[in-house]
Amino acid sequence: MEDSKIVELYLKRDETAISESSGKYGRFLTFLSKNILTLKEDAEECVNDTYLTAWNKIPPIIPESLKAFLGRIVRDLSISKYRANHAAKRYSGMDLLLSELEECLPSSDTVDRELERTELARVINNWLLTLSPDTRSLFVRRYWYGDSVKLLAFENGCSQNTMAQRMFNLRKALKETLEKEDIHV
Repeated sequence: MEDSKIVELYLKRDETAISESSGKYGRFLTFLSKNILTLKEDAEECVNDTYLTAWNKIPPIIPESLKAFLGRIVRDLSISKYRANHAAKRYSGMDLLLSELEECLPSSDTVDRELERTELARVINNWLLTLSPDTRSLFVRRYWYGDSVKLLAFENGCSQNTMAQRMFNLRKALKETLEKEDIHV
């Protein structure tokens, strides 16, 4: 079923919208959540919560891309669950990803009060557009979807060390771009 038809079901408050969303995007959402949480049960819980959140947000929100909308919800829920579990010392699954990006992204303490999240997002999005499509895809897959360096290296026919170096160079380039825009790390 097309996304627009599924969104119409949400708008009509037809519960079929949830089963259609699950059928079309369930595997994608589970994969995304599991990359963050590592435990299948926690990922499944976040995916189920995603459908409830979508049900409550549509309307008033009418997403242009249902996949992106659901992906954002499951990612936010998974990160929240990760933080809750991490505070309880249950996880280390996201530590590596967060520590890799930590050195090139500003903390909330160092960002001037007048710098909005949207400005930071604009700068990052503009930087991503300067990358080749393949390189942009690698960066997004690593730091949005949480794909492992091992998987990316395998799919690109290179060693893990080569891929890790490539990711390091991308983070370094992002840091330089942010600093040029007066966003200090």
